[in-house]
Amino acid sequence: MASSMSDRLRQLFEQMATDPVEERVVEYVIREVHNGRRLMEVINDPYVRNRLSDEKVQSVLENPEVVDALEQEIHTAFQAPDIGRSN
Repeated sequence: MASSMSDRLRQLFEQMATDPVEERVVEYVIREVHNGRRLMEVINDPYVRNRLSDEKVQSVLENPEVVDALEQEIHTAFQAPDIGRSN
């Protein structure tokens, strides 16, 4: 029973802990997307790739803040007056 309780507590604390490197990468990705860069271009930056494993990159892509930033940029792009116009 004690082992089960300690396992549960350990899992809880692991879930609550944030990886500071991953947090900085999330901030970088959000900032770059807001600056007009494409998400996959940012994800393939050496800054991102040199700091995170493929598994952690997937976690960044699933981060709600990153998803929100991408949705905002898509919304902004569709609000642009020249959307759908041919040159």
